[in-house]
Amino acid sequence: MKYNQLGQTGLYVSELCLGTMTLGGNSDAGKWSNIGAVKQKEANQLIERALEAGINFIDTADIYSHGQSERIVGQALKELSVPRDEVILATKTGGPMGPKPNQKGASRGHIMDSVQRSLERLQLDYIDLYQIHASDPITPIEETLRALDDLTRQGLVRYVGVSNWNAGRIGKALGLSQALHTNRIQTLQAYYSIAGRDLERELLPLVSEEKLGLLVWSPLAGGLLSGKFGPGAPTEEGARRNNFDFPPVELDRAWQCVREMRAIAQAKGVSVSRIALAWLLSRPAVTSVIIGVKRMEQLEDNLGACDVVLSADELERLDNVSSLPPYYPDWMITLQNEYRQPPSSEIQV
Repeated sequence: MKYNQLGQTGLYVSELCLGTMTLGGNSDAGKWSNIGAVKQKEANQLIERALEAGINFIDTADIYSHGQSERIVGQALKELSVPRDEVILATKTGGPMGPKPNQKGASRGHIMDSVQRSLERLQLDYIDLYQIHASDPITPIEETLRALDDLTRQGLVRYVGVSNWNAGRIGKALGLSQALHTNRIQTLQAYYSIAGRDLERELLPLVSEEKLGLLVWSPLAGGLLSGKFGPGAPTEEGARRNNFDFPPVELDRAWQCVREMRAIAQAKGVSVSRIALAWLLSRPAVTSVIIGVKRMEQLEDNLGACDVVLSADELERLDNVSSLPPYYPDWMITLQNEYRQPPSSEIQV
């Protein structure tokens, strides 16, 4: 297991992060019950194995099974007697946690209420990484940043991040945090997969330029890239995407990716899932890839991605089959950058 620096902090997190959206689902959890309903005993086993394998990073959210995921994670850490300084715990707020108008969003009121409830469910004194889960179109960014800054000064959270924000909003937040002297956003949690590379258009350049930690969710596109679907798939029964088709993916491109990944996987004697994860782990801007599992065999298979080494030829094949079509202004910037190459040191006579 490799460890990467989290944004501009001095913290190091494992290249794989254990996601916990699969924990707790029940009849009251709506669509989350389609993603997973892992109970406490099984969750303890998964978390214990992940920690044994070197994962030191766990991600959850208050909205996952309406708080049940946080409860299970907290109880697992307690029952397993995990030393607090050996695990980096991330959670999120912003999604609707009730029917009332102030039980959602990124307002100061909701953030302050949410962090206390998350700490109670997690049975912790502080949260390592507290993330705003959604882009709130109502609350001024300044209000959100000041609330997060207060939480860090109070010692309730140590670092802050955002999830599912666009590049313009992140850029504005970074500028405001500097002007307001508040703690800086350190991470972006975003969807990224070999079949969904839209992040590379605007977000990836920003993440690289500003040295933000990039935490990838749904690296297998909701199971679409697991090898259970598409060309040559042995079966589609029991796959989660049959019941909850998310995130949206352009299927023609996805099947092309699956076909190429299956060929590479067969040559290496590994699963298609490992190739999809290994491709992401090879991307220089990626800090940690969040894996969500329901069964131990899924976890073991995902852990194996850390040992997969893709050759330059294999990476080129995967990049070519999954590349984004040209888009503006990128194609124009690329063209004009040709005029701005370093001048030659040779003197023409």
